[in-house]
Amino acid sequence: MDWSAVQVLTVLMPSYNLQNPRLEEALEFLKSPECIPDESQPARVEFGPDASGMHFRFSTPRPGDFVENNIVYGRLYRCAGRWQERPAIILLHGSGGFPDYHFRFPLMARRFNRAGFNVATLVAPNNLQRRPRQLKALNSVDCLQLAEGAAQAIAEIRALTGWLLGQGCPAVTLWGFSMGAWYAGMAVCRDARLASVVLAMPAVRMNPWMEQRAIRPRIRRNLPRAREVCEMLNLTALSLTVTRPAIPKGNILLVEGIHDLFVPKEDVEDLWKAWGQPDIWRLPHGHFSLMFVPGLTGRVLRWLAPRLEEPAIRA
Repeated sequence: MDWSAVQVLTVLMPSYNLQNPRLEEALEFLKSPECIPDESQPARVEFGPDASGMHFRFSTPRPGDFVENNIVYGRLYRCAGRWQERPAIILLHGSGGFPDYHFRFPLMARRFNRAGFNVATLVAPNNLQRRPRQLKALNSVDCLQLAEGAAQAIAEIRALTGWLLGQGCPAVTLWGFSMGAWYAGMAVCRDARLASVVLAMPAVRMNPWMEQRAIRPRIRRNLPRAREVCEMLNLTALSLTVTRPAIPKGNILLVEGIHDLFVPKEDVEDLWKAWGQPDIWRLPHGHFSLMFVPGLTGRVLRWLAPRLEEPAIRA
């Protein structure tokens, strides 16, 4: 399934080049203190007028050139009763947002609500309704845009975390998938307020998975330059193995797909070792099939429950 997905993506995507990926500008930005500042202010969350009362928005802490991307959208699935007294789980979707945000996350949220946990979901930068119209015409890889998007995502996750804690939620955890797991991993290395984190198929580091596995010559010819760019970016905080989490390793769960072609299992194993060997589940699945493993949501929920309830009891 993963191999077929790679071929479909390479057929659908426009041609691109790596002649001027703005690598030097990206490296300079990633090394600067303003990339991920120590301070984080709570988001000023506003809820829409719809009857559900779950849709919210707030201004991004890191505004950029694209107006569409400067507003953060999300949903808050509240527990019945006094939701502010219950822990919250922030779900972070993979690249593109489909099918996580609109289909999987609502189903998961209802289950978590029944278990007594609030659920918040966020639309990542440059995804879904936040995707700028100007990006559709781009035909090159932009490392600076990648770095700025990651910094923006982390700032937004931390801002929502601050808002949830400010509302009274005794604990907040992150559960990310693929790209969302990458963002969650970078966020947990900067924010000790998080109770726990679940990284499912995390994009541990930059790797030219598409150029390596594509059968189309126009994609494969970019492999040498793509590998060179990835090696430089992996010397920065974009690689999760470069930094260390700000929470105890007992509150970290890694979910690895043994047959994953998008996130090689070797990368997840390197992360497991770099982070002190936290809990890891090695499942015989690929990148896409792992998302639909029967019983996995319940199993993760049972792992999360004591790590969320303990801070709630203390509060």
